[in-house]
Amino acid sequence: MESINQFFIKGGFWMWPILFMSVAGLTVIVERFIFLYLRHNINASAFMEEIKRRVQTGDIDAAIRVCSNAEKSALARVIKEGLIRANRGPDEIQNAIEEISLAVSPEITKRGTLLQNIANIATLLGLLGTILGLIEAFTALASISDPEAQTKALTSGISTAMNTTAFGLMVAIPCLFAHVILSSIMKKILDEIEHYSVKIENILITRLRGGS
Repeated sequence: MESINQFFIKGGFWMWPILFMSVAGLTVIVERFIFLYLRHNINASAFMEEIKRRVQTGDIDAAIRVCSNAEKSALARVIKEGLIRANRGPDEIQNAIEEISLAVSPEITKRGTLLQNIANIATLLGLLGTILGLIEAFTALASISDPEAQTKALTSGISTAMNTTAFGLMVAIPCLFAHVILSSIMKKILDEIEHYSVKIENILITRLRGGS
């Protein structure tokens, strides 16, 4: 713990903005993980098989109840809107599904690039601290005549330079890694909404036309 404190203190003022970015990044990671993975990420294929089975047996109300039980999921909300209009015309079914799909998409993609931005800012703050630390070090060499004082000033400047760079990267790399993971979950959810919304449209329209 003491070594961590020393690492932080030697980095100087610019460690604090980087620390703030790390807290912001962690907050976004936790919020997005809970929102995307725990709330919206359901077993879409199994869910749709159950919906399809209910619709094919003519039990639309049961299919709606299945959606209601998973209504926190964006996919379930989209499918439910189509099922509610199952006995209306094809255009109304299609319009309702398209409308709810457009409504839920921004919820899924919200803060989608924020982690990238946080990582970039943390890296740049680390670079800024590095440059200022090196400026401090070389200024000290030019303005101090005592060799021992020069050595201390140089060491202090280099510590600031290296520590801010390291801390900036320590924040940026996990943020970028989390961004990759969360982006893949986000894409999966959006792809499932697109795929299964078309599928439920076809199922309901075929049912209206008396198809099998």
